[in-house]
Amino acid sequence: MSQVTNGSPGPRADEAGSGRTAALLERAAGRDSQAWSDLWTELYHDGTLDVSHPPVLPALTDMAEGDDADTAASALHLAGALLGQADQRYETRDLRDRRAPEVARLPAAAHRWRRVTRDRNDYCHLLEAVLELEGDIPWGEELARGIVSEEYELECPDEDCSAVLWVVIGERGFFSTSEEYTLSDGVETHPLRPAAPGALDGLGRRLHGLALADGHEDVAHALAHAFGEATCPQCERRCSVVGQVIARSG
Repeated sequence: MSQVTNGSPGPRADEAGSGRTAALLERAAGRDSQAWSDLWTELYHDGTLDVSHPPVLPALTDMAEGDDADTAASALHLAGALLGQADQRYETRDLRDRRAPEVARLPAAAHRWRRVTRDRNDYCHLLEAVLELEGDIPWGEELARGIVSEEYELECPDEDCSAVLWVVIGERGFFSTSEEYTLSDGVETHPLRPAAPGALDGLGRRLHGLALADGHEDVAHALAHAFGEATCPQCERRCSVVGQVIARSG
């Protein structure tokens, strides 16, 4: 076995980084939950994910196609985030072409696990992964984040108002408010206007239909509100919730 001595050059920084990444991927495949947190940290640089490590997507694809649901869900979440961010950066936009074999396999794995996942939040993250893996919805992460956290922090689209708009979707109710509702009682709220399921089209119709077909009626109900309208309590203008999600992510 070769050893590094004082008279020998040590490993280059990029080689050391690749070694750490490979070790974390191996730990993650071995169902080490802490490894996933460490892997995200290892890949984050200046607020974006580093997609330059060659072994990452192949390893994540193998885990996504495995038999452990938690490992697969974590792998799909990270793979989707990697591809989603790569699409938005000029120097990495060709990642889908360079990794075409893995990219072609990942959506099928996401759909496979989507159909059998019972945990609400895991299911939402899998829907997010589907959108990011397919590459057509750059704001899928923001959409899913609000469904999971049961709230969106948006902005009123009226240029004369521009109030911070909290949209609450979940156990606490379905309403909009312009105040930090968790800090005080008696804040003014307006009920959301959910989209009628029959009136949904495009992505809203697709996601709502998937959630119902997969037995996640609560997620479908939340999605109907996310694709519906909110009212700004300050200027009383109504706006599309998902429209403001797109504007905020843009």
